[in-house]
Amino acid sequence: MLTFPFCKINLGLHIINKRPDGFHNIETVFYPVETITDVLEIIPSEQFDFQCFGVQIDGEKEDNLVVKAYNLMKQHYHLPPVSISLLKKIPAGAGLGGGSSDAAAALVLLNKLFNLHLDTETLKTHAATLGSDCPFFIEGTPAFACGRGENLIPCNCPELEGKHIVVVKPDIHISTADAYCNCKPSSSEMNLREIIQKPISSWKTLLKNDFEKTLFPAYPRLAEIKENLYQQGAMYASLSGSGSALFGIFEQNPVLKIGETLTI
Repeated sequence: MLTFPFCKINLGLHIINKRPDGFHNIETVFYPVETITDVLEIIPSEQFDFQCFGVQIDGEKEDNLVVKAYNLMKQHYHLPPVSISLLKKIPAGAGLGGGSSDAAAALVLLNKLFNLHLDTETLKTHAATLGSDCPFFIEGTPAFACGRGENLIPCNCPELEGKHIVVVKPDIHISTADAYCNCKPSSSEMNLREIIQKPISSWKTLLKNDFEKTLFPAYPRLAEIKENLYQQGAMYASLSGSGSALFGIFEQNPVLKIGETLTI
């Protein structure tokens, strides 16, 4: 069975506070970008095998979230061996959720492949043990997220209908742990769910990603790319999540000159 795990962008991200368990409480809106995907195939096999191609991913195979997803399902449902092939096109360390999307897609595929008949909420519960934003990718519809990012409330983003989203990924890798290590909690007078209902023309003032305050001084190129997106006509531009990818929202499909890896 074959599927195409997609990425996400964050429409705003507020860091609320640090939790006793070491994680942070956040508020954000996850929005799927289905034009940028990995490719995941899982088939029955006489012995377990995992192969990863494309974008280089550091670490041992056992640490890959797809393998962890299989081991989790195997533990709960006594699954037989499978052969897994993953073609990585979503860059790591970008704040696009590629690894989490792969893991969620693996849970969904295994559920179908072995006729486990698990409902959406059960899959989300399993996904939450693999990563804070994994539950979002089970359904992949726009959602307001709070807690660690695992608590989801569906939301509409009418302002994005018919718009074009461009993602720019410079040659900068930012780990989630490093980003959170230097982050500073903040407060906002307006809820993100209220902000995204307002015209995009107001987002530049109202819709903020708190990671920009610490990551832009550390990586000035990120701030330059954001400003470049605005100069070339973006209605709104921002860092995505805690990584190094930025995105711009355009009225028309743009032809950009940025000098970085660009995906539409």
